[in-house]
Amino acid sequence: MYLLYGEERYLRRQYRDRLRAALCQDGDDMNTHFFEGKNISVPQIIDLAETLPFLAERRVIFVENSGLFKAGGEKMAEYLASPNATTFFVFTESEVDKRSKLYKTVQSGGYAAEFAPQDENTLLRWIAGILKREGKKITADTARFFLSGTGTDMDNIHMELEKLISYCMDKDVVEKEDVEAICTARVGNHIFDMINAIAEGKTQAALSLYYDLLALREPPMRILFLLARQYNLLLQVKELRAGGFDNRAIGQKVGLSPYIAGKYVAQAERFRNADLRKAVTKCVEAEEAVKTGRMEDGMSIEVLIMSLLEG
Repeated sequence: MYLLYGEERYLRRQYRDRLRAALCQDGDDMNTHFFEGKNISVPQIIDLAETLPFLAERRVIFVENSGLFKAGGEKMAEYLASPNATTFFVFTESEVDKRSKLYKTVQSGGYAAEFAPQDENTLLRWIAGILKREGKKITADTARFFLSGTGTDMDNIHMELEKLISYCMDKDVVEKEDVEAICTARVGNHIFDMINAIAEGKTQAALSLYYDLLALREPPMRILFLLARQYNLLLQVKELRAGGFDNRAIGQKVGLSPYIAGKYVAQAERFRNADLRKAVTKCVEAEEAVKTGRMEDGMSIEVLIMSLLEG
């Protein structure tokens, strides 16, 4: 039993994929199974876990974002107290309740690893390492400037690094001008302005900013990711501000420069905590609608924007 949990989904995904490579035979669809979302059937998973593997050493079941480690995981915990020895479980969750029976069961009988947001120094080393593998160098100041635009989410950093590497194909050293040229700031400003427009109830302005991002060839799912990230950051900033932290301390805690943190503080004041939580939930629901095929990605963002405007 393995549990990979925490806010840093890039690391969760990386280690999930490493476990898959280690536990599963290539192309073995008969003994490798995937379940995702809060509507999965625990009895179905248990029945599958009790089935012996077909011409293989083990059966491997991957369960992702089930919510079972926060509520409703009692039956799974009871089963995992004495599971089939030939079945392996890999759980991947963004949030867990460490007091839950399921968490305690996996922790005691298997392995639980938390992937929290990484600090600035770790991210700077990671960025330098990726660029080095591509034969490129970057100064610490330029890397910090890059981080000020991407934030600390490793998924977002990795996407922006891919763009940066492509842009600097014929260069050995990445410079500040290169970072500015790949539109990190421009996209971030569009998202910031879009949320301002939503706060002011300006439907046309919010949609126009969305269409501008599409014109910049930003994929709808990346726009959704940036919206969700922005609302989540605003919620964190608002709560930290209410706790008496100044802009510098807030910036250190959420991975922003004091100047950028100040802009987030000002924007967060335009929302109630409940509104920001609702916005984060709506972003998650929009992503789920796309992943389950219920809605096309471009349309899902438009529907999300209209829903956010309605409050």
